[in-house]
Amino acid sequence: MVAQKGKDLLLKIDNGGAFVTVAGLRTKRLAFNAESVDVTDAESAGRWRELLAGAGIQRAGLTASGIFKDQQSDALVRGQFFAGAIPGWQIVIPDFGTVTGPFQITALEYSGRHDGEVQFEIALESAGAISFGAL
Repeated sequence: MVAQKGKDLLLKIDNGGAFVTVAGLRTKRLAFNAESVDVTDAESAGRWRELLAGAGIQRAGLTASGIFKDQQSDALVRGQFFAGAIPGWQIVIPDFGTVTGPFQITALEYSGRHDGEVQFEIALESAGAISFGAL
């Protein structure tokens, strides 16, 4: 992947069948993780750890902060959080691809300075199968 503008990484939510951009994000991080399943036993060659292929849990997590695009975006995200819903989300990585799937909002924080705008921080955790589509 070549150098990209960080501002071009977009966060979108499914709003009744169509993905809409939620906010202007200032910082964001998308991480993929996979847990391993250790199957090492007394007969493992040289006592080296052995892992079981394809058996671990995979997950994706996103953390971001920024300013909501408008009141409707704020209300949509806030409503999903308080409902404990698991809507579809899409993360667009410019010149690379899109990550799409169900995520639950695990944290939603608001902050602001007396001489600045209200900002938010959000954390999403995958709640099902995630798909990747190349751009």
